[in-house]
Amino acid sequence: MTDLTMYSVRTDLALEARDMAVASRSKAGMPGNAMPNQLPGVDSETSEEDGILITRLHVKDEEGARAIGKLMGRYITIEVPGLRIKDSDLQDRVATRLAQEFSSFLERIGTKADAKVLIIGLGNWNVTPDALGPMVVENVMVTRHYFELMPDQVSDGYRQVSAVAPGVLGTTGIETSEIVQGIVDRTKPDLVIAIDALASKALERVNTTIQIADTGIHPGSGVGNKRKGLTLQALGVPVIAIGVPTVVYASTIVGSTIDLMKRHLQQHTQNTGAILGLLDGMSEQERLGMVKEVLDPLGHDLLVTPKDIDQFIEDMANIIASGLNAALHQAVDQDNVAAYTH
Repeated sequence: MTDLTMYSVRTDLALEARDMAVASRSKAGMPGNAMPNQLPGVDSETSEEDGILITRLHVKDEEGARAIGKLMGRYITIEVPGLRIKDSDLQDRVATRLAQEFSSFLERIGTKADAKVLIIGLGNWNVTPDALGPMVVENVMVTRHYFELMPDQVSDGYRQVSAVAPGVLGTTGIETSEIVQGIVDRTKPDLVIAIDALASKALERVNTTIQIADTGIHPGSGVGNKRKGLTLQALGVPVIAIGVPTVVYASTIVGSTIDLMKRHLQQHTQNTGAILGLLDGMSEQERLGMVKEVLDPLGHDLLVTPKDIDQFIEDMANIIASGLNAALHQAVDQDNVAAYTH
């Protein structure tokens, strides 16, 4: 029997990994928990308000980690389909919710109000879908130099925040983890926040979704080029990762399109097998495997991103920077976070 594990759908989102694991167990006739969309070892809760859907996942043990293929820890996913429409009021509300959720993360891991924070903007400035991290770094409020040079003039409600965009291995010749480790060793932050582009299995989540995780991050995740991780184990300090899916693999799009065609045809006829042939009975992994077998030799399993990615990336970077400014500095008004992004 052909091993289909190499043809699993590519996603960096814990939410999507959970959904795929639930669907797989359901097809195999394996019971999950009593609640829908639940897996043993994985707790989840969902809330929605004003077009902002928030899902909180807690991967509690090794069983849950194996089930969804993600590290043990907590994941928060903020989905806002309305971000596809240029709406500054909605963006401000998303930034405010991000600040609130991130503040709860800081409290959960015991980060003190005076803890020093280092923000790492991962990615390549020259590749738009991968430029999220550097753009966030450009917009966050950095204060460490004030504490170092003129501490008596720093107002209450601010903490030491430094930020750097270390570039990528292809342009620096140095592993990102080595650069970050050197900065951590020298500046000794109490917390590292790493921001990077991710990959999704669904086009509707591209540039409309933010994931926060306390498990660290692997630079290059969004372009399928994982490097040595930025984690608590590697750096010696807690690492919170913030990611936004900016790309989808072409093979994933084709496989999903076949599934959508099948669902559409089922609304009009019961005889989908006569139209789709063998595709009708294939599982998602089998269809993906077939598509990859066709595309890979041609070099056409491309990374796809929306045509208006430039504006999306700028908007998402501003939202994340605004949320971080409000979450990290008590002096920043969370009800007017956009005013503190420069």
